[in-house]
Amino acid sequence: MAEVLQADRKAIQRAASFLREGKLVAFPTETVYGLGACALNPQAVARIFEVKERPFFDPLIVHVATLEMAMEVCEFLDPRALLLVERFWPGPLTLVLPKRPVIPDIVTAGLPTVGVRMPAHPVALELIGEAGIPVAAPSANLFGHLSPTTATHVVKQIGDRIDLILDGGQCPIGVESTVLELLEEPVLLRPGGIPLEDLEGVIGKIRIGSLKDGPRAPGQLPFHYAPRIPLRIVPQGTPPPPGFRVGLLAFQVVRHPEWFVKVEILSSNGDLREAATNFFACLHRLEEAGLDLIFAEPVPEVGLGRAIMDRLRKAEAKTLQ
Repeated sequence: MAEVLQADRKAIQRAASFLREGKLVAFPTETVYGLGACALNPQAVARIFEVKERPFFDPLIVHVATLEMAMEVCEFLDPRALLLVERFWPGPLTLVLPKRPVIPDIVTAGLPTVGVRMPAHPVALELIGEAGIPVAAPSANLFGHLSPTTATHVVKQIGDRIDLILDGGQCPIGVESTVLELLEEPVLLRPGGIPLEDLEGVIGKIRIGSLKDGPRAPGQLPFHYAPRIPLRIVPQGTPPPPGFRVGLLAFQVVRHPEWFVKVEILSSNGDLREAATNFFACLHRLEEAGLDLIFAEPVPEVGLGRAIMDRLRKAEAKTLQ
């Protein structure tokens, strides 16, 4: 079982030494908990895929602590990339750019590009800076299952498979980073913690990616982010089928709470940022409630609502397989 340490200075130093030694460390970011390995060590990166049971064709994101470290990982050929870095880094924005040879092909699934971001969480930044290496880090969960937003979520899914978990409390944003490819044209490969509208305010029109664009970044497969029990997206006020233990993931208001075994509300005042923060934690609680089925109400598909709906649709697609 992994060591679980409160993320103080001593623990971060220990975790950094583990990364340099080729071990796996789960750590908090502002989005979700990441499962980190030295991005320059292909053997360590291979363990990420083994632990997560992740297909090798699904590329990883490389996390950096400084712009200088990012420039060692990828090429900033498009001037729009630096505009976005200036505005949104550190933060939940991953840029897909041409990779440098130092990054092994296992990180990028053989692609000539790499996703890079600078996390805003102080523990993540201190850890990467202390290690002095870029860190490949997908979400610290089993592939296709609910993303972890607390250390407890990490322990539950992969705690017996990795070396150390830094506990930095609950992740403040709660959905994964936005992934933007900047090659010939800007393409949104995955909605996430930075709304599309904010990005377009800096660089202009961005094309919304589709399945034919992937997988060039994490989260592009048609199914993902799923609880272990079936999930269905339903209109507000939909009654559950008789004879089933059904839970409800509601956006703001619950009209008939008596219909459901368990109810989770994303934001009682309709705040999409709060809804995103609570999203995976609510689904983890519903997953543990002994249900037969989860009903999920749609949220407005603007701002962070776009990221929430992306994950709900992929969760529904996975449980419909």
